[in-house]
Amino acid sequence: MRVLIYFGIGILFGIVMYKSEAASWFRIYEMFTFGSFHMYGIIGTALIVGILGVQLLKVKKVKTMQGNSINFKPKEKRVPRYLFGGIIFGLGWALAGACPGPIYVLLGAGYFPILVVVLGALLGTYFYGYFRDKLPH
Repeated sequence: MRVLIYFGIGILFGIVMYKSEAASWFRIYEMFTFGSFHMYGIIGTALIVGILGVQLLKVKKVKTMQGNSINFKPKEKRVPRYLFGGIIFGLGWALAGACPGPIYVLLGAGYFPILVVVLGALLGTYFYGYFRDKLPH
């Protein structure tokens, strides 16, 4: 039953992403050329909701479904970590015309050439997991 709830939430999220045009290549292009506030508003709203959600989890001391406490560990603030990660993420976003969330929305909307991007994202995730111990974190 839980899987159906998560599946429904995912479908609802995909519909919102598609209808808000967050998966639109044109909207992403507008954002990078500073032609429109549309995407900045969506990203800013997501950022605020994320910050508030994490703070709520911390204040309420919410536990996982198994009863374990949720602990947030601060990450190291080293320049290479964010510089290289940001460059790789930005290049992928620019080449694909979509960040990781909307690629699945585009696939669900029937844009099947995005399968190449989905495959690349999955391979990239696999290779990151394989080489993770050898990378500078």
